[in-house]
Amino acid sequence: MLVLGRKPGEYVVINDNIKVKVVKSNKGDLRLAIDAPKNVPIVRGEVYETNMKSQQSVK
Repeated sequence: MLVLGRKPGEYVVINDNIKVKVVKSNKGDLRLAIDAPKNVPIVRGEVYETNMKSQQSVK
């Protein structure tokens, strides 16, 4: 895992086609803007974890 410090307005690029930009930062809360191709799913962490638990309970 790569851990980076970014300030509002700064961004990182993943695989030349995904851009994650910090658009706001207040007292520990962040707002991120994610620009990615439409075929790349973007899911909040809590939704991802719920989906993973559901899939594991089906097996």
